[in-house]
Amino acid sequence: MSTAESRLTTTAPPGTEKSQATKETLEDYTLRFAPRSYRRWTPMVVATTALGGIAYMADFSIGAGIGLAHGTGNALVAIAVAAVVVFVTGLPLAYYGARYNVDLDLITRGSGFGYYGSVLTSVIFASFTFIFFALEGSIMAQGLKLGLGLPLWLGYAVSTLMVIPLVIFGMKALSKLQVWTTPVWLVLMVAPLVYLIAHDPGSLDRFLSYAGTGGEGGVNPASVLLGAGVCLSLIAQIGEQIDYLRFMPPKTEANKRSWWTAVIMAGPGWVVLGALKQAIGVFLAVYIIAKVGAAAAPEPIQQFKGAFDAMMPSWLVVPLAVALVVISQIKINVTNAYSGSLAWTNSFTRVTRHYPGRMVFVLVNLGFALVLMEADMFSFLNSILGFYSNCAIAWVVTVATDIGVNKYLLKLSPLQPEFRRGMLHAVNPVGVVAFVAASGLSIAMYFHALGDTLQPYSPVAAAVIAFVLTPLMAIVTKGRYYLRRTGDGIDEPLLDAAGNPSAVTLDCHVCRQPYERPDLTACATHESVVCSLCLSTDKVGDHVLPAQPVTV
Repeated sequence: MSTAESRLTTTAPPGTEKSQATKETLEDYTLRFAPRSYRRWTPMVVATTALGGIAYMADFSIGAGIGLAHGTGNALVAIAVAAVVVFVTGLPLAYYGARYNVDLDLITRGSGFGYYGSVLTSVIFASFTFIFFALEGSIMAQGLKLGLGLPLWLGYAVSTLMVIPLVIFGMKALSKLQVWTTPVWLVLMVAPLVYLIAHDPGSLDRFLSYAGTGGEGGVNPASVLLGAGVCLSLIAQIGEQIDYLRFMPPKTEANKRSWWTAVIMAGPGWVVLGALKQAIGVFLAVYIIAKVGAAAAPEPIQQFKGAFDAMMPSWLVVPLAVALVVISQIKINVTNAYSGSLAWTNSFTRVTRHYPGRMVFVLVNLGFALVLMEADMFSFLNSILGFYSNCAIAWVVTVATDIGVNKYLLKLSPLQPEFRRGMLHAVNPVGVVAFVAASGLSIAMYFHALGDTLQPYSPVAAAVIAFVLTPLMAIVTKGRYYLRRTGDGIDEPLLDAAGNPSAVTLDCHVCRQPYERPDLTACATHESVVCSLCLSTDKVGDHVLPAQPVTV
């Protein structure tokens, strides 16, 4: 550990709530800007770590479910449509996270929602993490039942509890886990697919001609949009990618090519691999139907057991299938637990101005996930994801539109993301109104409130309404509700000459720790500076700067 890094992980004076909060948040920079002194990884290491988190098996189940319901043609078009939307909306978010070293919640605060308004989206994101933790845990429990004979209820508990010791630590531990397990996971996933296509050419023909349970065949808009809606439930995955991308090193002339490659690969690029896995899920489901029957086709453990059966001795089939499922589940669920704990902690700390510790919310998130697993969420997976996708689409499209349109085209939103208390209004109607309207109307459509004909179009409605209302609200409000004040009272610039967040360090006079410039504001009551977390936990607002006229 470098001298600078060891200084940043030194504990504050003992005996205070702020001391504990400071100590814990400096382990992985929960709730705050990630300083340059901590970001020692190369762009490719960060990208590999971020991509390791998308090793989940849910894509195989999602693809299989869409393919079984609507046929291969509709499934492949739906997967492609969803992938394009995810990539386009994810690019500006990934760039901002990597360039300014903040997570998606901090980006959301300054991109249309306000300091307290983004609590709404933090809860949406936290819900994403425990829904997908439950899905992956269910898949692992299916593997443990097949391989070890464990009853499902016990498999759910095992898949939940085994993640806790892995997620206690932040980026340092997770980067090692993801880097070392990725090659094994790739080989186990790709090898059976290549073997089946090479040795059973008929499997490809059956896959391409599969018409779904309806048996009609062909491609129709309603089926495509219903399938795309399920796939788009994964749009919030960009938040987990940014939880890693915020640790990117500064972008310089020397590293700009590798920096951009890493941001695109590990940011919106995750959906390329995700879409491929969904298509593979359709392929394997059709293969299993031909060999075994439809009942087991949506379960990844059965899909890969069937594939391994065709290429290796029977005694090796179940162990390899279980190993693939377990590795995949661990890789994604440490990320789900980690990112979910950040989201819950962010929300709770802002609302209560009290920091209870990230591990409290690791356990809360895992508790929600375990309840979903025990309720057998796997059996009604597509319904949950179809409903959830409306909220996720509305949020991500709103923030992406604010960055792409309001910041760069209309110039009504401040170009640099702002997240510090005192600098932002409590609620910004631009993002909040766009999000609530888009998610509310699309959910009403999803539950047939506007008629059966419009029901499949709910994800389209969520995206279009958010895309239209976000700039419209910015124009109506003239951008008045983005910033509460223009200056933070510190003369030192926020950015260096290359446009990266400044590495200049100043001491917070509340917790007595050194922080880099972007994490600080001047104090309202002392000739000193205060860090962002001490501002968040300031119960009476003594240190919060007063409002001032703002011109955008």
